Amino acid sequence: MKLDIFVDLMRMVDRNRDGSYATQAARREVLAQVAHDLKDMGFRMLPATGLKPKHVAALVNRWQASGIAVGTMKNRMSHVRWWAEKVGKQNCVPRTNGELGIGRRRYVTNVSKALVLASGDIGQITDERLRCSVELQQAFGLRREECLKFQPRYALAGLTPDLVCEIQLKPTWCKGGRARAVPVTSEHQRAVLARAVALCGSGSMIPKNLKYVDQLHRYTWAVEKAGMSKLHGLRHEYAQQRYHQLTGWLAPAAGGPVSAQLTSQQRAVDRVARLQVSAELGHNREEITAVYLGR
Repeated sequence: MKLDIFVDLMRMVDRNRDGSYATQAARREVLAQVAHDLKDMGFRMLPATGLKPKHVAALVNRWQASGIAVGTMKNRMSHVRWWAEKVGKQNCVPRTNGELGIGRRRYVTNVSKALVLASGDIGQITDERLRCSVELQQAFGLRREECLKFQPRYALAGLTPDLVCEIQLKPTWCKGGRARAVPVTSEHQRAVLARAVALCGSGSMIPKNLKYVDQLHRYTWAVEKAGMSKLHGLRHEYAQQRYHQLTGWLAPAAGGPVSAQLTSQQRAVDRVARLQVSAELGHNREEITAVYLGR
């Protein structure tokens, strides 16, 4: 029996609870978009088990025609592969994105994506924990999941905000399960940590009566209501500030000198700073810093 593709995919997502809450939420969002795209292209009454190479090719062609970024397409394809695996149709999806015509990401743009919030922007978020989560996101360059799952007692390792030198991020908060430490270098960061401690004590930024996915929905709604969007730009701003601190000059994306203009000594300083910024952001490679800093 043929089923509405959206209904069937959502049933499949509900039956298969693989990964963290964040992964499940992302999967649901992407596959819902995939279902709507397929329906728009005429594949309305397609059961999830009916996936074929022509459907994958149609999706990729649609995304490319829409000008969707390479990184976004790669992310979507990871969820399409999950779908194919669950219905035993792995062979319907090429093993590499290159076989689908999805190119490599272009990291260097030298166009800043940093987000600098105006005074009072965060204050428009009325919920204290959500407001503090955004402050943590801004002060330490945290990802959304990290700032929501933040537990002050764990992060500060029992120290007080005025004494701590770095915060520890638990593997279960971080993308790919990669724990990391982020240095505390300013009084503003200490003030944000003090507010987090006062709000949560030994708990997390998520109220005890809520799950992560519930708080994520509340965060999304609160941020949109406050007129803010794409808060990932806060990580770009953090990266550029840290690069400036570590090198003494602005990042290329912020108007500083590009690589070709640096002396050999400055290039050595640049590389060390980029490795440090990459580690603080939770990445494991230097080249990704071109996204945040330019080149």
